[in-house]
Amino acid sequence: MSYTALYRKFRPKVFEDVKGQDHIVTTLKNQINASRLGHAYLFCGTRGTGKTTIAKILARAVNCENPKDGEPCGECDCCKSILEGRSMNVIEIDAASNNGVDNIREIKEAVSYPPTEGSYKVYIIDEVHMLSAGAFNALLKTLEEPPSYVIFILATTEVNKIPITILSRCQRYDFRRITIDVIANRLKSLMDIEGVKAEERALRYVAKMGDGSMRDALSLLDQCLAFNMGADLTYESALDILGVVDNEVFCRFLKQIIAGEVKASIELLDEIVFEGRELGLFVSDFTWYLRNVMLVKENPDMGEVLDISDDALHDMVEVSKDITLPDIMRYIRVFSELSSQMRFSSQKRILLEMAVIKLCKPQMEDDYGSLIGRIEQLENSLPKLVEGSVSQMAQRGEIGAAGVGAASTSTSSANIEPEVKLPEALPEEIKAIAQNWHRITAELTMSLKTQLKQARTTLSEDGKLMLVFRSFEYDRFMANEESNLSEIKKIIAEHIQKDVDIIIKKSSDDKNTDRLYPSILSREDISEKLGGFEITEEED
Repeated sequence: MSYTALYRKFRPKVFEDVKGQDHIVTTLKNQINASRLGHAYLFCGTRGTGKTTIAKILARAVNCENPKDGEPCGECDCCKSILEGRSMNVIEIDAASNNGVDNIREIKEAVSYPPTEGSYKVYIIDEVHMLSAGAFNALLKTLEEPPSYVIFILATTEVNKIPITILSRCQRYDFRRITIDVIANRLKSLMDIEGVKAEERALRYVAKMGDGSMRDALSLLDQCLAFNMGADLTYESALDILGVVDNEVFCRFLKQIIAGEVKASIELLDEIVFEGRELGLFVSDFTWYLRNVMLVKENPDMGEVLDISDDALHDMVEVSKDITLPDIMRYIRVFSELSSQMRFSSQKRILLEMAVIKLCKPQMEDDYGSLIGRIEQLENSLPKLVEGSVSQMAQRGEIGAAGVGAASTSTSSANIEPEVKLPEALPEEIKAIAQNWHRITAELTMSLKTQLKQARTTLSEDGKLMLVFRSFEYDRFMANEESNLSEIKKIIAEHIQKDVDIIIKKSSDDKNTDRLYPSILSREDISEKLGGFEITEEED
């Protein structure tokens, strides 16, 4: 005897068995009870959410000889013939393979004949968005004024492709993605019927992988049962067969990236590839994991919202302490872009490894988020550098042992505070400063910030930071040159831990200052970099 897939074996036969679409089921049952049926329905939503199933139940309910509370009885001749697929009153059409004008003309001719049994002829057109423009036009008149005994049910996963003229003639029902709880409970009840023992954690993971689709979840469960033939379904076996990565692996991977451990990160990727895990799915799942860490970073009390175990939540809270919110967002951006690139690439692993190295080494990028990451790396390494410098000074006898002990701690009771000479900034670092000048100067005093607002920020010929003022602003700035420069250098040093030479220049032509001394990054460049947003300056 041939095996029947779970999603076919347990396909709902009455509205009561449909899960996750209560808003649609209740409406349709009320229409049946009140005899207020529409002539055309449009069922739209993601795959596997019950569109065709509800269409078939509706077809039986409107033709049932003994309906009960809007439900088909399943016992009368009409119900049995429709269930067995031999009824002439229910016509299913796959628009993906029958999408021409001639196919719709056949429907127009057939609707002129009343049903041979029951009350209604029901046409279920699946994937209706696949119809050609000519076919839609041919369907339009029939859909607008069908005979009283005809009901059209159109089903689609891409409602945006349906012409507005068709939409306006249908009652539209949007099928929601089914929640993990609903899918997991359904899987549990089916496993009880099948007599198979399955861990709740395993069923919940299968439900999550179904991504809101009951049919997909049942297909994945079928796959897991075949892999475990005769054995209990465990969480570990579900992970093995579905080719997914556990949260524990994601946590370890993220910690390695935060620490900048390129070798360990690549080795972990190698393990994942060796185990046969699909890299596209890994990137997608890790991006979702980063999203969860971002939410936990914002508010640790996110357990119910994230729908994860207490252990996983605890690990996320701990790892979120080691990373800033801007960095998490930068990671999400990089992996989101990577996910799009990998769809059309035959070298997915190389792209993934490049992305990992990019995150481990923010100095490879020149955007603002990466600059912040580089600054944080410097800030984290600075105490060790200071401690090492003081230890070397002690060994040379330049300071006493008490000084070493005091300097090696970060307490306020240190005996000495060695002055650390900052290295000179490189030209590319000065360029990054100029590109992010507005953010850096936001920390200055209001008076100085106002003076700098009209200054042009660029590079001198010898690679130094140059501020070009018009005559009036130049005189005002130079009145307190020493304190102004000191304040600017201090802010820059706090950002990049380097010393920057600043050249102050007065424009020789006030009217053409912008043209003579163009900024490194123009507004147009910034706008393009931000995705086309208009750039405006706000008055303080």
